Amino acid sequence: MKIKNLLLFPILALTLFACTDKDDEADIPRAPEPELIVKFKFDPAQVRLDNLGQPSTVATGNAAQSPIFNTISSHYLEFAPNANTALGAGTILYNGESTLAGGSSAFDFSKAIIVAEGEAFLRIPLSQIQVGSYEWVRCSLSYQNYNINVWSSGANYIGTLASFVGKSTYITTHNIGNYSFVVNGNRDQGYWAFGLQGFPYSTSGQAPAGATTVPNPINSTSPISAGSCVVTGKFANNLVITGTEKSNIEVTLSLSINNSFEWNEVNADGKYEPSAGENVVDMGLRGLIPSYVR
Repeated sequence: MKIKNLLLFPILALTLFACTDKDDEADIPRAPEPELIVKFKFDPAQVRLDNLGQPSTVATGNAAQSPIFNTISSHYLEFAPNANTALGAGTILYNGESTLAGGSSAFDFSKAIIVAEGEAFLRIPLSQIQVGSYEWVRCSLSYQNYNINVWSSGANYIGTLASFVGKSTYITTHNIGNYSFVVNGNRDQGYWAFGLQGFPYSTSGQAPAGATTVPNPINSTSPISAGSCVVTGKFANNLVITGTEKSNIEVTLSLSINNSFEWNEVNADGKYEPSAGENVVDMGLRGLIPSYVR
């Protein structure tokens, strides 16, 4: 009996040690998977571009201001290998949800990812991104929320404007501070709503069809559809995804807000005065410069 017990002891000990080793391995923290992180930046000093990506000034008869941005949203993001890559033929990183609730397909605003400057808009494991070299970024912007100066009766006021620049957006109810705007339908590109800060006044309206600027420097080789808001920008150096990354890659999408809020002047004083009949004509972002750090 003693000999048998002695023989069994090493076997039992090995079994216990083996179980302990496996449990210890399960407790060891694993390194997080490297991600692509996408953030936005708003730059009032960045070059102001037109639809073809050329430097642009404010149109004669109009005036503009660089708003103070609060938040933004996009419903489409794509990396394109080169200037000949057709829209949708690159690596699509994000495509927001759509709905038919408004009668035709539209971006569903209730599902929008809305972020402030420097806040992560997307976090995607790098292992899920197609290996390749990417020269261009295409970002379809859908919503902007910013503060603007409003002139009325000889005084300046601050108001907050919600600007919907996607091709078509389905909205139930949206809010600006304490102001609530009930829509329950689709709104075309250029719909806006405004709430005055400190005073009980709000209103909404619609910019003219086709008036929203959407810079696309590669329009001659890779055009976008009319009415979309796919702003296109080029990396200074191609972003290369190898599939062997060990750390995060952070991409910053710097948007030009240089005089991006534009209206038709009635009183030629450079001040936005809706009480004088001055109407919003353009709320498009004025250029995209993407950059990255590893």
